[in-house]
Amino acid sequence: MHYILKTNKLNGNANLIVLLIILLTSCQKDPEFKTPQTAEQQPLTVATKWFEQFYSLTKACPGFTPPVAARAFGYAGVALYESVVPGIPTHQSLGTKLNGLPKMPIPNLGQNYYWPACANAAMAYLARNLYANMPDSQLEAVNQLEREMLQTYSFVVDLETLNRSKVFGQAIGEAIFAWSIDDGGHEGYNKNFPENYTAPTGPGKWVPTAPSFQRALQPYWGFNREFVPGIINRSQTLAPLTYSTSPTSTFFSQALEVYTVTNTLNPEQEIIAHYWSDDPGIGGTPPGHSINIATQILTKENASLALAAETYCKVSIAVADAFISCWKSKYEFNLLRPITYIRDVIDPNWTPILTTPAFPEYSSGHSVQSSATAQVLSDLFGYRYSFIDRTHEMRNDIIGTPRTYASFYDYAEEAAISRLYGGIHFRDGIHFGLKQGRIIGESVSALPFKR
Repeated sequence: MHYILKTNKLNGNANLIVLLIILLTSCQKDPEFKTPQTAEQQPLTVATKWFEQFYSLTKACPGFTPPVAARAFGYAGVALYESVVPGIPTHQSLGTKLNGLPKMPIPNLGQNYYWPACANAAMAYLARNLYANMPDSQLEAVNQLEREMLQTYSFVVDLETLNRSKVFGQAIGEAIFAWSIDDGGHEGYNKNFPENYTAPTGPGKWVPTAPSFQRALQPYWGFNREFVPGIINRSQTLAPLTYSTSPTSTFFSQALEVYTVTNTLNPEQEIIAHYWSDDPGIGGTPPGHSINIATQILTKENASLALAAETYCKVSIAVADAFISCWKSKYEFNLLRPITYIRDVIDPNWTPILTTPAFPEYSSGHSVQSSATAQVLSDLFGYRYSFIDRTHEMRNDIIGTPRTYASFYDYAEEAAISRLYGGIHFRDGIHFGLKQGRIIGESVSALPFKR
C-alpha cells in the first residue's frame, strides 16, 4: 500500500505521530496464508493417517480376506500417489502406464494446490467406496478423519486453494475407483467362497480342511486384472513336486519335515508362527502387515509426502499383484495342504498350531507378498536397512513384542518360514513363493515413476 502525504498539512507533534503510524502500518504485511509448496516440502502425516485408517477398516469390515484387502490397498496406494504427483517435479503420473489405467485428471494450469488436501479428499473417497460395507462406527471414523485434516489445513492455506485441492483430490478418487470396478475383484468381500466353483479331484489335489472344511476362497482371483502389465505371467512359478506317498519320495520328505518341525517347535518358532499369522478380523491381514511396516519406515525416516506417496504406491501395488499371481498359481496346481497329506499318510491325529486356510497350498501367499514388499522397500531404502516391527505392539501377549530385523529380506524370510512352523505349508511352497515375490517386487520398482 502506498500513501502520498501532503506534508504541508502536517504540523506539530500530533501530525508527526500520525505520520509515524502511517509509515509503520505501510511496512507491515496484512495477514496471509502461506503459498502452497511442492509435495516434497510437505510432511507425510496425511498419508500415514489414511493408511492407518485403511488398516483399521481391513480389520473391522467383514469379508476382507487377504486377497480382498490387498486389492483395496493397491487402489489406495495409486490414489494417494496420483493425488500428489503433480506436486512432485521429478515424478510423473502412472496414467496409461498401469494396466487399464486411463489418463488421470490434471490440476488447472497456473493455480495453487495444497497437496495434503488433495490426498485427503482422494483417500476419503476411496475409503468410503472400497470399504462400502463398513460398519457405521467405521464410517464415522472415516468422516471424522477427513474433517480433522481439513480443519488443520484451513489454518495454513486459503479457502479457495483448499476447495480447489479438495475437488481435484476427489476427482482422482473417483477416477481410481471407476478404474477398479471392472478388474474382477469388485466387492470381493461379498463373494469370497463362490458356490459355483468345483475343485478338481485326484491324488494330491486340494480338498477342504479341518476344522471347518470351508469351500475354496476366491478361486477366480488369479484371473483378476493385474496392476503392472504382464506381471502375472512373468512371475508364475514352476510346478510343485510330483505328488507321491512313497516314503522314499521327495514329496514325502517335505511332508515329514512339516510333521517333525511342528512337533518339536521351540518357543521362538511358536511365537514366529503366531506373529505372522495376521488372521482377518484379528490382525490387518498379511498385506496390511506389509503396509504397516511401510508406515513405520516412513515415520522413522520423517519422510516427505512425496516419498510417502511413492512408497505406499509401490508397496500397495506389490501386495495387490502378489495375491493375484499367487492365487493363479494356487488354483492352477491345486496342491493339497500338509494337514491332508500328513493325516492320510503319516499320522491321522496330527494337528498344526495354526488353522489351515481354505485354499490350495502352492505357492505360499505370505512368502510371495512379503518378498514383493521386501524387494520394493529394499530398492527404496537399502538392502541392509535394519528396523523394528511394532505392528502387534498393542497386543497384551507375547506375540505383541516388537521384533527386530537386519534387512527387509530378513523379515520376509521369517514371515515365509512362519508358515512351515504353523504347519500349513511345505518348504517348496515357501521357497518358490519367495522367488515369485521377488520378481513382482522388481517389476514394481521398474515402473516409470520418475520423469
